[in-house]
Amino acid sequence: MTERDWFAGPVAERYDASTAEMPVEPVVDFLERFAGGGALELAIGTGRIALHLAQRGVRVAGIDLSTDMVAQLRKKPGADEIPVEIGDYATTHVDGTFSLAYIVFNSINNQTTQEGQVATFANAAAHLHPGGCFVVEVGVRPPERLTVFDLSDTHVGIDEYDADTQRLVSHHFTLVDGSWQRISMPFRAVSPAELDLMAQLAGLRLRERWSDWDRSPFTSESTKHVSVWEKT
Repeated sequence: MTERDWFAGPVAERYDASTAEMPVEPVVDFLERFAGGGALELAIGTGRIALHLAQRGVRVAGIDLSTDMVAQLRKKPGADEIPVEIGDYATTHVDGTFSLAYIVFNSINNQTTQEGQVATFANAAAHLHPGGCFVVEVGVRPPERLTVFDLSDTHVGIDEYDADTQRLVSHHFTLVDGSWQRISMPFRAVSPAELDLMAQLAGLRLRERWSDWDRSPFTSESTKHVSVWEKT
């Protein structure tokens, strides 16, 4: 299970700025169709997605391990309407049930063990109405051991992957106030097929899988997938 808060302090303070260019509206458009009975975000963080869903009239709740990330959320208009439980999203419960649970931007990989990822599916399923859906956005690992995923004047990102253990470490080198700072976060990479099995164990079945939020087809060339599992 997740234990250390890798998003504390300066990471939380810079999170919104570092993700400012990431799409929001396509994500919210995709999720909203499943959210008629409310939405639960696992790893809600600073509310990058949740606040926009709430602005569309969706009842939203969240779970997050990081008090600092949630503190950033609480500074934003509308955040008081979103209840958030602090804790490991694999085991923490919130009141009520929902038609949608979701986790985006590779956050399923913050669970660094198979046990933790299996528990995440079980916890998501426990919060869903019958017929509700669990949506996951996560990258598909390339076979290379080292991958440069970002290279700019102010940030260099390198993924280090061990196929034997499925351990993935993302190394971030960021230029802050004229000096380079490094943080290395551990993850557990997981294949679509393994996620399908975790879903099956939780009483979920695959409903659809896409290459991106625009519902482009998922193929062998896709670098990530957006998958939807339905509670049977």
